[in-house]
Amino acid sequence: MPELPEVETVRQGLIKLVKGATIKSVEVLYPKMINMPADEFEKILAGKKIMDIDRRGKYLLFRLSDDYTLMSHLRMEGKYEVQPEGTERPKHTLVVFHLTDGRELRYKDTRMFGKMALVKTEDVYTKLSGLSKIGPEPTEQDLKFDYMKQIFHKSHRNIKGFLLDQSKIAGLGNIYCDEVLWMSKINPEQKTNELSDAEIERLRKNIIKEIAAAIKGHGTTVHSYSNAYGEAGSFQNQLHAYGRKGEPCERCGTPMEKIKVAQRGTTFCPKCQKLHGDLSD
Repeated sequence: MPELPEVETVRQGLIKLVKGATIKSVEVLYPKMINMPADEFEKILAGKKIMDIDRRGKYLLFRLSDDYTLMSHLRMEGKYEVQPEGTERPKHTLVVFHLTDGRELRYKDTRMFGKMALVKTEDVYTKLSGLSKIGPEPTEQDLKFDYMKQIFHKSHRNIKGFLLDQSKIAGLGNIYCDEVLWMSKINPEQKTNELSDAEIERLRKNIIKEIAAAIKGHGTTVHSYSNAYGEAGSFQNQLHAYGRKGEPCERCGTPMEKIKVAQRGTTFCPKCQKLHGDLSD
């Protein structure tokens, strides 16, 4: 599943490719993925200009003229591409936006799990429940130590499952959870309320650092992720934990282990990331 760095990379590519373009017409080839009847969706979007493209967590937000916003969630396999009108469309193309400049913005999704919702911009955070519940962005400006300490100490969940919860911190998925926990020397099964202030601050700094680095590296391609240009990311070459079961830990040389935490495959170092008792205040 694309995580925040991958979605941000797609957003940056789409900004360069289609910001300022006008939608001539739309073909909805898989109506189940949108939030209204296909004919209504197509009618509203005809003639709309793509004013900007924002992101919140893992959601893309196409800001359109006449104060409309198109929300897009890529889920497991969603991708966008821009091609000249009339060129062969790949299999699993689900929505096609015909642009007035002779190009097509295409959304394709092999698993067909992606979602789109068209709403008035003023209703984005009231009618789209997923967006209204997202936690702070993993940036220095938004993700504060006091906030993290408060939510961690209120919970008794394991840290891996907690970090996967988008209502706590935006954008972290399986890959980057494994990475930041390894960087912070925190066991993925450690209870959040047992973390010390020093561990919380170290984790905070590593979340911010890792997400920024992954964006700079244009995301991580493990299975099929590609950006709006059809290019793979490069950050998979900088992973320290995810996907490295049986390989030596880069810090201590101990073979990395893989277990299941919060129903997700989780790779960690059993020596560097030991469970401990309650170290909170």
